[in-house]
Amino acid sequence: PESEVVTLRFARQVVAGRWFMALACLLILSASGATYAFGIYSTALKSSLGYDQRTLNTLAFFKDLGSNVGVVAGLLNEAAPPSAVLAVGAAMNLAGYLMVYLAVAGRTLRPPLWLMCTYVCAGAKSQSFAGTGALITCVKSFPGSGRGVVLGLLKGYVGLSGTIFTQLYLAIYGGDDSKSILLLIAWLPAAVSVVFLPVVRVKPPPPRRSAGANDDGAFFCFLYISVALASYILVMIVVQKQSSFSHAAYAASATALLILLILPLLSVVVRQVYYYYYWLYKRDQPLKSCKW
Repeated sequence: PESEVVTLRFARQVVAGRWFMALACLLILSASGATYAFGIYSTALKSSLGYDQRTLNTLAFFKDLGSNVGVVAGLLNEAAPPSAVLAVGAAMNLAGYLMVYLAVAGRTLRPPLWLMCTYVCAGAKSQSFAGTGALITCVKSFPGSGRGVVLGLLKGYVGLSGTIFTQLYLAIYGGDDSKSILLLIAWLPAAVSVVFLPVVRVKPPPPRRSAGANDDGAFFCFLYISVALASYILVMIVVQKQSSFSHAAYAASATALLILLILPLLSVVVRQVYYYYYWLYKRDQPLKSCKW
């Protein structure tokens, strides 16, 4: 039926639009801040491998070195599409943190310190690849006044990623085994990046529209949702410190967290609906020729 064809075409346009791409970048960066969870899994490193505080400080240095030196990611982004940058980052994240987990869990022989530093540095290095692939793509897709807003939103989600990891860890593993967060850090960011690989690419802005059809409304919607997400996480941290949570309660709080994470999808759909009717009916252009 014609209605089903139009619905399918509209769904494809939503996924192919730059607003859905911006949402994908938000989700990628919300899962890219494993370096902020070092304080949680460092206790597992200390207890399982017998590291003292000086050794942990050495590992923390290589963790910071990997996350802050992004020259390689920038050079790769100049020569390859964003999907390649994200794929390399996902591979480094999975390889680095998975090897750390296997060492802590006793699945492999205890590695020497230099090898553990290499694992931690490689895992942390993936953050620069995720940040470069997502940030640069959004900046090029939202030029002009929207550039600063996009950068602020994306960096804000990077800052929230550590607490997001903690809430998901408590919901999945119950907080009883600090080693398990290493496994979560190993597979979750890589999985999120791989899922959105076909979506993240530079998309030019649509042709000039009327003065009232700017992007400020969607940006403010994203901002309000991010503030609500940060406020919810803050409240949950305080409540969890003051009271005893069961595993089911942790799962319920993490479910609400995930809902807030994907809530910007409603703004994306509303934005694409506006483009749909504006170009299809006001400009009398065929839908397949529109660049959303």
